[in-house]
Amino acid sequence: KPQAKVKQVGKTQGHGTTIYFKPDASIFETLDFDFNTILDHLRQQAYLTKGVHITVIDERQKTKLPEGFNSHTFYFEGGIASYVRHLNRLQEAKHDNIFYIEKETDGMKVEVSLRYVDDFKEVVLAFANNIFNPEGGSHILGFRTALTRALNAYARAKGFLKEKDENLTGEDTREGLTSVISVKLTNPQFEGQTKAKLGNPEARTAVEAIFGEAFKIFLEEHPRDGEAIIGKCVLASQARAA
Repeated sequence: KPQAKVKQVGKTQGHGTTIYFKPDASIFETLDFDFNTILDHLRQQAYLTKGVHITVIDERQKTKLPEGFNSHTFYFEGGIASYVRHLNRLQEAKHDNIFYIEKETDGMKVEVSLRYVDDFKEVVLAFANNIFNPEGGSHILGFRTALTRALNAYARAKGFLKEKDENLTGEDTREGLTSVISVKLTNPQFEGQTKAKLGNPEARTAVEAIFGEAFKIFLEEHPRDGEAIIGKCVLASQARAA
């Protein structure tokens, strides 16, 4: 409830937004918020919005720290490429360079980053307007289609797959994959109230085109990385066949 209109009170070099939030006991059952949960969410937001500083301070109890409170600042210049590095920091990478592309088309911003690790499971996180989509959606479909197509084309062109060999499947190309896909669009259409799945068909088209072209160039420009990625996928294919 504003007490008065906003007015200028002086000059400052600082800028940004400070948010104070106090839960209403008549609405919220739990008033004691878990600081680590808040930190995880804000760290994720900093990855998804590269170049932005986010500082969170827990003023509920004083500590022995110089500033008197438990505080953390997040800032990632690498954006989701840094996020991918963070996600597989405990695993052995199959190639040195992390793939990353950021491009805008028809008012939609597309960011994709990926790296393969020496593991069997797939870790793919999808976001639309910084909202996590656990069930994926159209942007994931575009990504997977482009990934399988690009790797099959590269494997054929470089002789990793012979004429008699069958194509790599989607499962083959995603084994050991860590990836983050983030799209920012004007009118997101989510399926369900929880925004678990993105429904915009244009997101699929944009991701498929932008990622597909950029990943094809990445494989050509980084032959050692390309060879390591294809080697991982071919091995998965052979294991599946066996």
